[in-house]
Amino acid sequence: MATQSKYQDKQLDELLNDLIVTLEKHKAPVDLSLMALGNMVTNILVSNIQNPQQQQALADAFCSALKQSLKTK
Repeated sequence: MATQSKYQDKQLDELLNDLIVTLEKHKAPVDLSLMALGNMVTNILVSNIQNPQQQQALADAFCSALKQSLKTK
């Protein structure tokens, strides 16, 4: 999704591969996969960001980045 990242491509690729393998292992259909990933994003924001306004701002930025990434595919 991001065009620039402080993380190495290899690190991101390995994490993405693990997530894909897990979803495939459970034979998760698209809707279940999106529900699980959405819940994961919510959990990450709630568990790591205490300020509700900052949570909302990061969620908005995430949504914008997701929408933008779909335009480039």
